[in-house]
Amino acid sequence: MSHAATEFVPLNIAVLTVSDTRNEETDTSGRLLVDNLLGEGHLLAEKQIVVDDKYDIRAIISRWIADKTIQAILVTGGTGFTGRDTTPEAVIPLFDKTIEGFGELFRQVSFQEIGTSTIQSRAFAGMANKTVIFCMPGSTNACRTAWEHILKSQLDSRHKPCNFVPHVRR
Repeated sequence: MSHAATEFVPLNIAVLTVSDTRNEETDTSGRLLVDNLLGEGHLLAEKQIVVDDKYDIRAIISRWIADKTIQAILVTGGTGFTGRDTTPEAVIPLFDKTIEGFGELFRQVSFQEIGTSTIQSRAFAGMANKTVIFCMPGSTNACRTAWEHILKSQLDSRHKPCNFVPHVRR
């Protein structure tokens, strides 16, 4: 069954940047995601920057999952291998379902750009309370790769044969 509509359905999307060093002026990754989602016709529900702390990350994501107006969440940062990178540990326990294909496809596409260094990407995605959540590395190039090659089409109700719009809350 096709999960594609003929009309564009704008989504309310929240953006979270996980970083100990970025602020609104230096958050190029979060800004790229906001600019791209707005450019496609989606709505920005909220944007925040949070330090690399598992419980602070989880608190914000949990609040957004519970917010009946937010349909999608884009998270940038905290997916590496340093001791402070805890985005997967913070977010994955909140999922009702995982979207294994996002991380797999992200690494496949990223391989063309950065070669074998892509194995250090812990990009991942899932669904929680009918909210789709995509988590990607903190680099602006990684966010651009994720948006252009995966997110833009999967958040577009017209994308065939399927996309995530029918699976999020209305």
